[in-house]
Amino acid sequence: MLTAIDWRAANRAVVYMLAGPIVSELPTRERSGLHGLPAMGAAADEPAVARFPQVRRQVCKRLKRHMHDLQLVDFAAYRARLENDPTEWGVVDRCCHITISRFFRDRGVFETLRRHVLPDIAACAKQERRAAQIWSAGCAAGEEPYTLRTLWDIEIASLCPDVPLIIIATDIDETMLARAREGCFAATSLRELPPHLVGQAFDRVGSRFCVKPCHREGLCFLHQDIRSEAPTASFDLVLCRYLAFTYFAPALQERALARIVNRLLPNGCLVIGTHERLPEHHPALTPLDHAPQMFRKSMLAST
Repeated sequence: MLTAIDWRAANRAVVYMLAGPIVSELPTRERSGLHGLPAMGAAADEPAVARFPQVRRQVCKRLKRHMHDLQLVDFAAYRARLENDPTEWGVVDRCCHITISRFFRDRGVFETLRRHVLPDIAACAKQERRAAQIWSAGCAAGEEPYTLRTLWDIEIASLCPDVPLIIIATDIDETMLARAREGCFAATSLRELPPHLVGQAFDRVGSRFCVKPCHREGLCFLHQDIRSEAPTASFDLVLCRYLAFTYFAPALQERALARIVNRLLPNGCLVIGTHERLPEHHPALTPLDHAPQMFRKSMLAST
């Protein structure tokens, strides 16, 4: 579990940033180590969330609703409350969970997975006579892991029919995990998914599209916080997109990356967001050709 100190390190900048003018009053040395600062080469004093208006609005709305319940008039008052009530950091932490997701998000990523990465994983697992294993970190309502499952079942399984696929999908938000386990989505969530996958993998139930039971097999949703824990298995593929390497402070990014690399099998792949970059060069990881958001773990690296 995260300590109160971890919550402060992860979320203090979000509260300061949303307070607007309060941020500019902070000394540079205090701002430089905070959670919201950029991990992608932006100006040194530009908070990461400030570059994502939809995220900012989402977090603002949650915090303002909570401040109204506390009868606090502005973010400065809430900042004072945080300094005097350590239990409030848990509330801030929950308010800062980002749940934006959809099927086939970043088409180019999934096309590369479909054409190159997943067939290689299937062939390797077949040769080693084992299941292929994937970890979707920060899975939200399940769009990413269900995309992977349907791609595997419809595009890949015929290449290696005897290779089972296990997908572990983790998230910190129990509400999102409940929606993921239900497996039913609005049409807007599927707008980027190729039509043939929609037709084969979903049943229409009223206004929603529900994943067919055959495309839920081998998929397990777990409540975990990547800042402090990870699944115990070893994986052929890990997807950690638009989470650690967008919103975490540099120190937390490095811890998350070390945890991910430790869970990757030799020759396994890590996928990050298309506009993200890793906090530092990791000696065990090499970028894939023509896929800068994908990295392969060295065969010589230990798990």
